[in-house]
Amino acid sequence: MIGRDLIASATEALAYYRGDVALETRVVPASPGVDVKAIRRRLKLSQAQFAGMFRFNPRTVQEWEQGRSTPDSAVRAYLTVIDRDPAAVRNALGD
Repeated sequence: MIGRDLIASATEALAYYRGDVALETRVVPASPGVDVKAIRRRLKLSQAQFAGMFRFNPRTVQEWEQGRSTPDSAVRAYLTVIDRDPAAVRNALGD
């Protein structure tokens, strides 16, 4: 079953490469940013407190808030969970 799928995929890729078929394309929108400062302020925490509570490097939190760097997709997901249910995150971290 997997072998047939792989062969079909390779055949389709080769046909595309040769120009024999046009593949459907989709534009994936850029993922929305996360406002770290807003999350931290809603929790009424300093940068140091926020970093310590959720296991971030304090300097990294500062860099995010000042726009000098942005969290990667996994960290954005973690920040979203922190924003929606900080107690669950603290519980999961053993705090």
